Amino acid sequence: MMKKLSIYAIFNFMLMVFAQAQTITRYDSTLAKQVGADDYGMKQYVLAILKRGPNREQDSIRRAEMQQLHMANINRMAQEGSLLLAGPFLEDGDLRGIYIFNVTTVEEAKALTQTDPLIKSGGLVMELHPWYGSAALMLLNKQHQQVAKTKF
Repeated sequence: MMKKLSIYAIFNFMLMVFAQAQTITRYDSTLAKQVGADDYGMKQYVLAILKRGPNREQDSIRRAEMQQLHMANINRMAQEGSLLLAGPFLEDGDLRGIYIFNVTTVEEAKALTQTDPLIKSGGLVMELHPWYGSAALMLLNKQHQQVAKTKF
């Protein structure tokens, strides 16, 4: 019974993927150039994994202030175009969140992370990795603004 359900689920998934593939628009060379895409529609970024740092603020008021400064820094980098994606993990572990930076070197990303008050204070640490992903991420911030009713 479970095997049949699994096969059925995989089959349905494949049908959905096939149906979506049929509705894909044609290649747009102007857009590809605008977002810096290579022939595969990809480009290089730097992925940052935010982890709990050694210096955790104990005072709840100061912790809230630091979080507010952290969010302001995220918004600033997004508006500048250097940060394409940011978000927290939803469990309360040592992994706190991720960033995808619109830069090609770890050194550039490290300089950007040093602008974050929670990094400076040791409340967070970042692990940085070169990453190759869809150049369409360059369009994410604009689209996010269109669906975000409330701003941070």
